[in-house]
Amino acid sequence: MRLSASCAAVSLTPGVDAGSARGGAAVSHCRLENGLEVVVIPDARTPVVTHMVWYKNGSADDPPGKSGIAHFLEHLMFKGTKNHPQGQFSDLVAELGGQENAFTSYDYTAYFQRIGKEHLETLMRFEADRMCNLLLSDEVVTPERDVVLEERRMRTDSDPAAQLDEAVQAALYAHHPYGTPIIGWNHEIESLGREDALDYYNRFYTPENAILIVAGDIDEETVTRLARETYGRIPARAQPPQRRRVQEPPHRAHRLVTLADEKVEQPAHERVFKVPSYRTAAPGEAEALETLACMLGGGATSALYEALVVERKLAVSAGAYYAGSAVDDTRFWVFATPAPDVTLDQLDAAIDDVLQNFVDRPVDAAHLQRAKTRLVADAVYAQDSQASLARWYGEALATGLTVADVEAWPARMEAVTADAVAAAARQWLDKRRAVTGFLQPL
Repeated sequence: MRLSASCAAVSLTPGVDAGSARGGAAVSHCRLENGLEVVVIPDARTPVVTHMVWYKNGSADDPPGKSGIAHFLEHLMFKGTKNHPQGQFSDLVAELGGQENAFTSYDYTAYFQRIGKEHLETLMRFEADRMCNLLLSDEVVTPERDVVLEERRMRTDSDPAAQLDEAVQAALYAHHPYGTPIIGWNHEIESLGREDALDYYNRFYTPENAILIVAGDIDEETVTRLARETYGRIPARAQPPQRRRVQEPPHRAHRLVTLADEKVEQPAHERVFKVPSYRTAAPGEAEALETLACMLGGGATSALYEALVVERKLAVSAGAYYAGSAVDDTRFWVFATPAPDVTLDQLDAAIDDVLQNFVDRPVDAAHLQRAKTRLVADAVYAQDSQASLARWYGEALATGLTVADVEAWPARMEAVTADAVAAAARQWLDKRRAVTGFLQPL
């Protein structure tokens, strides 16, 4: 099997020799004839590799009434194949001194290992086998479903903060599947069975729906050769899987969700706005939202922290966060923890004031430059970690972006203007677009 196109080399950060910084060559990207994308991130500083396979499906692709199936299948992928019994892959990784894990998000599912570079071919053969030869029986499916239910009980059903966040997301996305928890709803998890898992597996676990990312002490030629010899032998489907998702209608009314529980010792406030993601935003808009989040809540010099914690003493912590990596419109969080004797209503009104002041006043040029410098510096520092680099590229490609988008991101951040940040704040931090959550003692 040969590559359908030659690999194109790119550097991570314009103006920075990313390859030299990592002790390796530039990042390469290509696609096998069966549709599998291959990304190689050379890093010669240590003789290890991080091997990741990303599938472009997550909990938002769960069929109606089958919430949690993407996460459930992630568990079942460790239950053995036609060629390797349950536990053999994991035992081998441990024997070779490596680590492994997997995770499911709204838009993707990923499996990864970190191991000595001499064992890369072994990992590829096992993971390629798992892509097409999964073997499931009721004897392994039913107990694992109970494991997932127990996981939900521990992480959500017994945690008031997690319950509030789940309710806030459901209110923010009343129609779109982002409003359904990744792990699924209890009553729907209980109905999941072997056929559900196999149907989902056969639909999404195909080479043309997958991205192979290898970061570490390895070269492009070796990785692409091994990819052809392992993953390249898996035939593509006649039609690639399509994501069919209902979309959220425009929001015109603010919603308040309150949860009171006897286990709550510290009240908390969160407000979540529905905003564009890097994939759905207009040019420059996502970068402006990223910068806005940093200016509002990115540390001790941010607007929320200075106003609520330092000046008015209404909160003991405050911050903001933009979850830009998403296939569809995403979330912008503003959160705070009230100081003693401060009510959540008082804190909510104070947050309104801070956001309105940010919109009404000109954006401070020095504050803007500090935010952009911090964000770009974080991107450069990410080159120190194989796993961070692999996840960065994986998230981008799995949510519809390209390697070129990753390459150009620092330059696009540097180009963000005060007018763009102000426009983003005016347009997207409208309380009518948001859901506010109050967590308080019973």
